[in-house]
Amino acid sequence: MSIEISAISDFSRHLPVLQVMVPFVAAPLCVLLNSRSLAWLIAFIASIAAFGISMLLLAQVIDGSVISYHMGGWAPPLGIEYRVDAANAFLLLIVSGIGAIVLLYARASVEAEIAPKNHILFYACYLLCLTGMLGVVITGDAFNVFVFLEISSLSTYVLVALGANRDKRALTAAYDYLIMGTIGATFFVIGIGLLYVSTGTLNMADLAVRIAEQGDNRTIRTALAFIVVGMGLKVAIYPLHLWLPNAYTYAPSAVTSFLAATATKVAVYVLLRFMFTIFQPAYLFEARTLEFIILPFALIAMFAASFVAIFQNDVKRLFAYSSIAQIGYMLLGISIVTKTGLTATIIHLFNHGITKGALFMALGAITLKTGSSFLDRLRGMGKLMPWTSAAIVIAGLSLIGVPGTAGFISKWVLVEGAIEKGWWWVAILVVASSLLAVIYVWKLIEVLYLSEPANGITKGEAPLTMMIPIWILALACIFFGLNTDVTLTAASTAAESLLGVAR
Repeated sequence: MSIEISAISDFSRHLPVLQVMVPFVAAPLCVLLNSRSLAWLIAFIASIAAFGISMLLLAQVIDGSVISYHMGGWAPPLGIEYRVDAANAFLLLIVSGIGAIVLLYARASVEAEIAPKNHILFYACYLLCLTGMLGVVITGDAFNVFVFLEISSLSTYVLVALGANRDKRALTAAYDYLIMGTIGATFFVIGIGLLYVSTGTLNMADLAVRIAEQGDNRTIRTALAFIVVGMGLKVAIYPLHLWLPNAYTYAPSAVTSFLAATATKVAVYVLLRFMFTIFQPAYLFEARTLEFIILPFALIAMFAASFVAIFQNDVKRLFAYSSIAQIGYMLLGISIVTKTGLTATIIHLFNHGITKGALFMALGAITLKTGSSFLDRLRGMGKLMPWTSAAIVIAGLSLIGVPGTAGFISKWVLVEGAIEKGWWWVAILVVASSLLAVIYVWKLIEVLYLSEPANGITKGEAPLTMMIPIWILALACIFFGLNTDVTLTAASTAAESLLGVAR
């Protein structure tokens, strides 16, 4: 069922464009007012507004409806369309929600980690990054995806580089990210160009129809290959992941928390949208791509990245490699190509987002106290910062997939999807890879609670403005592990909307 824009109230009918415009307008406003305190306030209000808009949009499409917003009154496929269904509404909620929570945390983090002259720049770039991610998710135009992707990427490079105030290696990390991101974006836009040459349209819904009419077309095959490789770099698919560990390790804590919870999730969504809305699973070449390329690399990532994580001494780098392994779970769900598999991927986007958000924020708070994220400096911090350390334990248990946490639900649905497909061996590998997570999470817990504190570190928790967002996400890991109705319903509806064209 499609919702007619004219039947909605004047305010609510413009919600799709307001979702992007609110943070986009707030970004230059931070710079124009040239006030550090006002910059944070404007950014926080804009992110809260974006979160509220995303909730309203999800409420409108949770029943399977679709909102089509025509930019400038130009009807698609000639005009640019913002199209909202259950799949991208759920992602909008994740991105905007994490954006608002991290901004509450960011005020104290930015004061401690970024030079005062760069504070306004941080908030402006943060809002631009948020704008780009929201735009990527909500647009119904393939080239518009590239435009918003570059807006978020360019601002992300700056955000990572701002960590140079604490560690100069952040500049190298940002440069590596820029090079890899540019290569990925180039591959992606070449793929979009090939699709346009073959079909004469850039509207996603129109592309789906025209590609289905073309049948087996070598140019379209090539376009899919370029798009998968290009987004593979953005997603950090193993072995295209080399930019991610340094970016997460040397970026400011607030930036790492935001990127770990959102950036790769948005890139996974783009893969989902192109593979299941534009190309559709019935496309023969795509089916082979999923089974013979994406599936093996997903399984390799689940084990290889976890093994590397076990031997890391820098905790931020440890959990950066953990993120690469978790991306493997998301890609595995896509490879199953069933409603259950896609539901597992989509719900894991949410559950991993809140888990890694809580984990990196709590680690950032401890790092500010100890001056380092190396394990030897974190010794005994469970006794000196009990509440912050408890949040790390909760997020760590969710990462493992312990029953009663959000991470368990993701892996349970993923195992169900593998068994439904007849892939018993894959279900066993999912469980086995989770056991590797036990090793590196226990490694951190052992240091926090079973070691004596390092010299010179006094007892005391992080500021309240950091503790509140940390515990919002930590408690969310428990709440959404026990109360699964909301997330499972949203993820299942989103999976149905992605598979709807193909059925």
